[in-house]
Amino acid sequence: MFTAGSIVTKAWSSFARWMCPGMFDTLLLLALNGLIWGLIIALIALGLSVIFGLLDIINIAHGDFFMVGTVLAWFVLEATGNFWLGFLLVPLICFILGALIQRVVIQPISGGAAALSIVATFGVSLILQEVVRMTFGATPRRMLPPVEGTMPLFGVQYDIYRLYAAAFSIAALAAFFLFLNYTKIGTWMRAVRHDRETATAMGIPAKTIYVLTFAIGFALAGFGGVVAAPITTVDFRGGVDLLPVCFIAVIIGGLGNLPGTAAAAILLALMEGIIQSVANPTIARISSLVLMSAVLLLRPQGLFKGFAK
Repeated sequence: MFTAGSIVTKAWSSFARWMCPGMFDTLLLLALNGLIWGLIIALIALGLSVIFGLLDIINIAHGDFFMVGTVLAWFVLEATGNFWLGFLLVPLICFILGALIQRVVIQPISGGAAALSIVATFGVSLILQEVVRMTFGATPRRMLPPVEGTMPLFGVQYDIYRLYAAAFSIAALAAFFLFLNYTKIGTWMRAVRHDRETATAMGIPAKTIYVLTFAIGFALAGFGGVVAAPITTVDFRGGVDLLPVCFIAVIIGGLGNLPGTAAAAILLALMEGIIQSVANPTIARISSLVLMSAVLLLRPQGLFKGFAK
């Protein structure tokens, strides 16, 4: 049975292929890849944004939190033979590691200058990279997707696992915002973020919230690493290129604006995916930097200020 949507889609697909054979398929694949990668970036950038918004910590190690997630997913697969267990085990391990780092590294420098947080988290970044290099090795590796094969989507054959990755990312994003808005701990996190002194005076355990916030930020990045592991390369420096994209998303979405950060991450990845159909990846990244510069000049509060915080 044909629907209006399917008729329009088939008509546009036929027209695009007639105008430029092969170009439409490439553009569509890159756009879909960019959209799905943007959902993964949104998870990671959310963790960065929530840490910055609550703790005022410029976390240089956040890209390495993602890298740790990809490496732990590899180890879970090697140890158990079951990739899906990584979705449960890796965020839990990352949560514990995040709580430990907050207590040992971040808490002693709380209230200090921003430069101190940059130096401290840069040190954490180097430690994580070197520990992974010693245990995992310096050679990049690839993981086979747990679900192989393709399926027709908008007239092209598309990897099934990437659709799973999109579904897991959307579910995690929805769960995070539901947690933030409809649980006691989420309410406490928002209260401490908006007014620390009043929240503390009302009996909210601010120090515990700081630990939980940093741990949740690490867990979000680690979960993104599990989702991305079969898509990207598992490498001890896998988070280095990811960190600038997360910071760009936080700036474009608006500092402390969590829904805006998620929307900006998806927008950036989709834009870069489309640009890569006509230019090289360097031009695509430069376009993101140009957009960030324009936002800083014209709308420093972020593109998505109107989103609820």
